[in-house]
Amino acid sequence: MSGAEGRSPAEAGGAVDRAGLLAAYALPDRETPRVRMNFVMSLDGAVALGGRSGGLGDDADRLAMGVLRTLADVVLVGAGTVRAEGYGGLRLRDENAEWRREHGLADEPRLAVVSSALDLEPEHPFFAEAVTRPIVVTHAASDPARRAALAEVADVLVCGQTAVDPIAMRDALAGAGLPQILCEGGPHLFAALVEVDAVDELCLSLSALLVSGDAGRITAGGREHARRMRLVHAIPAGDLLLLRYARAAPVARD
Repeated sequence: MSGAEGRSPAEAGGAVDRAGLLAAYALPDRETPRVRMNFVMSLDGAVALGGRSGGLGDDADRLAMGVLRTLADVVLVGAGTVRAEGYGGLRLRDENAEWRREHGLADEPRLAVVSSALDLEPEHPFFAEAVTRPIVVTHAASDPARRAALAEVADVLVCGQTAVDPIAMRDALAGAGLPQILCEGGPHLFAALVEVDAVDELCLSLSALLVSGDAGRITAGGREHARRMRLVHAIPAGDLLLLRYARAAPVARD
């Protein structure tokens, strides 16, 4: 889900507009820590086209992505997604930065990468092109020399002993004043969050494409366990469908 934000409503075909999406994706509050996932997927379940998710989206999807970033405190991605999608510095459109200022927020959300191997160089565009100081989330068993090198260009959070603990990560980000977390993948990070029941929302753009091939799902790995979600909205945007699901209330037991 990297790349430029969507164009204006007229350029996006008039099916959706920024103001309507800001209302549709509005948060119930900004204090409760919340993990939102944002993905685009083809009709036959492909998470990428030509190795990248961007090929599945359109202007409406990118407009929604810009709105979701506008509402977030931090945009969280896995290291594999940073490499595959070419993440550099995150900069919102002027009108979205202005909306944030009007609502008492910094102009841009922070950008955070999750990595166990810490196999991103300090010169990578993720760090070199950053508008605000990025965050690296890792664990205590990661290479201390690489942690020190990345600490020169980012704030490093150690969450977990031998693997990144998603709950500790969420709590550490919230403790840093970043409770509204927008996770843009990848599938392994999504699966890790699902496995510990840390996903509060899934914002899914359903692309009107049939892709075939061997592209993966929006989750990869983790233990199988069904977690019920409820539909908040389904907004047609041309041939694309913008879906928002939230965590369902627990079923009452007699």
